[in-house]
Amino acid sequence: MYNQHFYCVIMAGGIGSRFWPVSRKQRPKQFLNFSQSGKSFLRLAYDRLAGIIRRENVLVVSLACYREDVLAEIPELEARNLLLEPYNRNTAPCIAYATYEILRRDPQATVVVMPADQVIDDCDLYRETVRNALLYASAHDVLVTIGVVPTRPDSNFGYIQTAEPMPDGPVKVKTFTEKPDKELAQVFLDSGEFLWNTGIFIWKAALIADQLARYAPLVASLWRGWEQALGSPGERSFIERIYTDMPRTSIDYAVMEKSDAVVTYPASFGWADIGNWDSFYEYLAGVDADGNAVRVPGKCLQEGNHRTLLYATRPDKLVAVSGLEDFIVLDTEDVLLICPRDSARIKDFVSELASPEYEAFR
Repeated sequence: MYNQHFYCVIMAGGIGSRFWPVSRKQRPKQFLNFSQSGKSFLRLAYDRLAGIIRRENVLVVSLACYREDVLAEIPELEARNLLLEPYNRNTAPCIAYATYEILRRDPQATVVVMPADQVIDDCDLYRETVRNALLYASAHDVLVTIGVVPTRPDSNFGYIQTAEPMPDGPVKVKTFTEKPDKELAQVFLDSGEFLWNTGIFIWKAALIADQLARYAPLVASLWRGWEQALGSPGERSFIERIYTDMPRTSIDYAVMEKSDAVVTYPASFGWADIGNWDSFYEYLAGVDADGNAVRVPGKCLQEGNHRTLLYATRPDKLVAVSGLEDFIVLDTEDVLLICPRDSARIKDFVSELASPEYEAFR
């Protein structure tokens, strides 16, 4: 039985620059298929809500330039449930937009907010966890973030430190740590006090609106007048005007790290935030005895490789690689990327794409 006051917001406006060259500005990773199901990240996120949220209560926030991509992946999405930002300003403005739109429809709403680009195993346990967290958040004035019990010292994820032993339910949050190095991640794992931060949030719409006004006034003040603007003929011009001055800030930094109303709901379903190629490797790693992660649709000839990611997109092309350790080899229609499997080094190297001569390949 659906609760008519439960809503979901899927954030699908990122450009996926850390997944270049497969993710491009014209078609970022939320619209791509990295799974065996043949479905995109966005479609999988939408389908996982079955049995939790009524379809008419599911909203997607994306960029205006991705309107057709979203509708191609979710053709049944109601037009009023696709919120389009003119510019990417990170998660706080995105969540503010969705929050005010939901409040306009239903002041009693409780909302689950989730990224579009996550991998979830054990969807039944995922749905049970989200449903229980929604019930808890609807009855308490708290900001819930779902934290997954870590299985390895992964430096690709953020961590949540709990303020007390973890029961089978919500627990107060003590600290947030964004992507520690491997050594510190091991300390976190050994302590038993930390969870992976999934970036899945659950709260009353009215409560997060109050928290945005309190802790992120630069964001909230720009939305002054939303009650009259949203749903009106002037909504588009209102959005375009305020986004010109909208600060680029995450909901974690703007609210979650400052509020005293934050709790985490420990979960144990399989989860991965596929934020970059290193995290994609970690998710796929171990498919052979040498720790190589291989996703090649055609023939692959490899020997003497260790802890290396091999990824290609063309089924008619042979990929032959030998003697690499801790490397990434990515082959697409128009780009071949070969570099060490180090997120920081990849980010610095790929930053050179800002040069005008590489514009066609962004």
